Amino acid sequence: MKADEYVADEVEDLLRDVAERIVVPRFGHLGDGDVEEKKPGDLVTIADKRAEKEITAALKLLAPQAVIVGEEQAFVTPEILDGLADADEAWVIDPIDGTKNFTKSLPDFAIMVAHVRSGEVVESWIYQPMYEAMYHAEREAGVRRNNVPLQRHSERVRLLGAAYLRLDPPDTIDLRRSWSSCGIDYPKLLEGEIDFLLYREGKPWDHLPGSLMVAEMGGRTATLAGQDYKPGTTVAPLSVIPADQWSTVRDALTS
Repeated sequence: MKADEYVADEVEDLLRDVAERIVVPRFGHLGDGDVEEKKPGDLVTIADKRAEKEITAALKLLAPQAVIVGEEQAFVTPEILDGLADADEAWVIDPIDGTKNFTKSLPDFAIMVAHVRSGEVVESWIYQPMYEAMYHAEREAGVRRNNVPLQRHSERVRLLGAAYLRLDPPDTIDLRRSWSSCGIDYPKLLEGEIDFLLYREGKPWDHLPGSLMVAEMGGRTATLAGQDYKPGTTVAPLSVIPADQWSTVRDALTS
């Protein structure tokens, strides 16, 4: 199959299959030696490694000429990130986002994939296996949850956000701790449970899938300096829905 003829359903089927065969069977059943520490506080499991290997192999068949960037492979060979922003076509994989939650038998983790063309995310997927929730976005075509167009609902007067770092928020906004998984955090933002997200790192596998979904829901993802988040950006982003509130939130957080 040519790269420009792939079907989104194939990617969704791939993520569900990998979750069913590799990830979910190990949820709550990780044995001795199944969990490693890549660096202090940064865990990887046998499920992360095997899931990434299978997703990578399948995407190579789907798009043989594409650059493929997986989180675990990038840790071993970080130079694979160098060509992401300029690649004609690339795929970015997070085999288990929220690995710490996964190791603690907490259901808040996800499998995420972003499809990039010439420096723009054109399609993305976030699959939450324990909630059987598949989020899919296509540029200029909106976001769907389990194949149903996503509608955002929020009736708060004060803006509520989540952050993956400790902050002392101003009186004008409310802030809570994030769910420790971008694959959980971003859907919470998409569906209106929160209004903004702030992170301390800007890894592409964490933010490219959700950034497209935020844009498709009328929001904005950008660094605190105001640079829109895109392939090649390494600075942690702030995501806000709706987009016209982005500067208000940024100014409140940085005042």
